[in-house]
Amino acid sequence: MVIRYLSRPFSVRTAALALGALVLLSSPVLSSPVAASEAPAEPAPPRPVPAYSSTLLDRAGTQVRPGPGAPTVPAGVSALAWVVADAHTGEVLGARNAHRPLPPASTLKSLFALATLPRLDADMRHVVSEHELDQVGEGSSMVGVAEGRAYQVADLWRGVFLSSGNDAVHVLAGLNGGLQKTVQQMRAKARELGARDTHVVSPDGYDAAGQVSSAYDLAVFGKAGLADPEFARYCSTRVARFPAGGWSYPIQNTNRLLTGADGVTPYPGLLGVKNGYTTHAGSTLISAAQRGGRTLVVTVMNPQAGGGRAVYEEARSLLDWGFAAAGKVRPVGSLLPPKETRPAASPAHAGEQTALAVQPGDSDWPAVLLVVAGSGVLLAGCVLAVRRRRATVARRRDARRVIE
Repeated sequence: MVIRYLSRPFSVRTAALALGALVLLSSPVLSSPVAASEAPAEPAPPRPVPAYSSTLLDRAGTQVRPGPGAPTVPAGVSALAWVVADAHTGEVLGARNAHRPLPPASTLKSLFALATLPRLDADMRHVVSEHELDQVGEGSSMVGVAEGRAYQVADLWRGVFLSSGNDAVHVLAGLNGGLQKTVQQMRAKARELGARDTHVVSPDGYDAAGQVSSAYDLAVFGKAGLADPEFARYCSTRVARFPAGGWSYPIQNTNRLLTGADGVTPYPGLLGVKNGYTTHAGSTLISAAQRGGRTLVVTVMNPQAGGGRAVYEEARSLLDWGFAAAGKVRPVGSLLPPKETRPAASPAHAGEQTALAVQPGDSDWPAVLLVVAGSGVLLAGCVLAVRRRRATVARRRDARRVIE
């Protein structure tokens, strides 16, 4: 009798405990380390293939993917390299030798502005010292910065964008911490934007050994500049006045496609961006225009025919082609930088990074509910075991009384 009553509560309690443990072990939170060590993770589904292949831009020659009704690429474009892209989406509509490294001349000032504009207060006044102009290259384009004279930073920026003044660049670089620091910042900015073909030696674009960019990178700089209201305002300014002590004189943007100077017809809807020329680089140009709600950026590097106007006329024909081809060609690449893997979180920010990494489909609530359910079963098993034990004790006590 006594043995029979003792064995029943033991088996019920054991079953309750086993059931509670089984539910707890079924939780992903507790079982995942074991599962991870015993079975390989399920492979992720394949990602969809992008609508364009950026490898096309790595190829030499002209790259276009025409669809029905697409216009043909202008036959008279003689530039060594060019790119036509949508300034909003970054889609490259067509290109020639997009990544060919070439000297950029003053179009590199666009990168200088991207790296330096946010670091300098436009309203700050500065008195130019003699040494700030010591390293301006011989034969450089100048706006007329004079030592001992005070300028607002905004005046100097207008000298950069309108007159392509290397003297203004050197003064601004000095305010930014010096030429070498500015060069390092420009290199870092190029990497940040995904412009991998650019190597900066001189921030003003003056010919220097090893200084190169590409039609692709210049388009990247143009797109980024148009997204900055301050940059966009400077690069689209046609005329301004530059201070000269107690008086000022007019300066005009050297981008003839913007101003219509020297017999070049201005392009309707043109927004800028920057032109350049050196003997080594030839003529270079970043241009952007808006039409019908669409903004295009076009880069042209070193036309081989047509003289000084060729860079503008070839940019004109490429802009016309881009507006006509939009929606009728498939992109051959993108100006957007490739997504890079986020580095591992440092211990100080591990909690923050973990929280950011949680995806909508990775909620921990199912695991929490299972743990709660398992805990509930375990608690119920314990309560049941206690009650059974009390009942057993009572029955044993009654049994002893009967025997006695």
